Amino acid sequence: MTNKPKRNDRHILVCNDDGIFAPGIRALAEVAAEFGKVSIIAPDTQQSAVGHAITVHYPLRVTDFEINDKLSGQAVSGTPADCVKLAHDQLLKQKPDIVLSGINHGSNAGINLLYSGTVSAATEGTILGYPSIAVSCTEFSESADLSGCQEAARRVLRYIIENGLPSGITLNVNAPAGPLKSLSWTRQARSRYVDEFEGRVDPSNRPYFWTTGTLEVLEEGDDLDLNVLKKGRGSVTPIQYDLTANDFFRKINGKIDLE
Repeated sequence: MTNKPKRNDRHILVCNDDGIFAPGIRALAEVAAEFGKVSIIAPDTQQSAVGHAITVHYPLRVTDFEINDKLSGQAVSGTPADCVKLAHDQLLKQKPDIVLSGINHGSNAGINLLYSGTVSAATEGTILGYPSIAVSCTEFSESADLSGCQEAARRVLRYIIENGLPSGITLNVNAPAGPLKSLSWTRQARSRYVDEFEGRVDPSNRPYFWTTGTLEVLEEGDDLDLNVLKKGRGSVTPIQYDLTANDFFRKINGKIDLE
């Protein structure tokens, strides 16, 4: 990264998908404050699993909030991706140098990163040209010990400040609750959910469905994010939003005529 801003000049945007009052965003903002000035702009309600959705048919409204004695922020009536886009275009007088998203309550490894609003806030930052990191804890409880996730975020944040990131790359960080044992580079595990819905009947005898499902891992490997997390270690997966199947494209390009 050329012309790296010094700590006093560095501006870090912090977002999430659990909402502006979630414990995880406070924990991540505290880490960010060690490295520069922090702006918190996040959804005003829970937005888990919204993926990279953006709001197009309704107005976005912004409310200023005091989170605690040290932190304040702006709550947006939209998705995590909305928050980053709106921050970039309208809300921030100083553009961020880095975008952080999290700390999410629940793992965003394997197929989960496709559905994750936390990851999508970070990838939106990448699309807009900012080095971006998503951070998640494998524990869903809001009372989980996030100290290890904070340390993982601290290490990865320090890494990109010192080394930068290639264009189009986002770092997806996951760590267990509690102290951080280790942190390693990983690949996204190919996985899927099976038996995803449970049918039920409400008191008025009307059927409805509740999302359930069991995560199925479709490959093996010591460097897979899900396997590293299963061993109680933290993972960092470099991801990209280019969905082109490049191997297939190179194989068929010029060889199969579609005209």
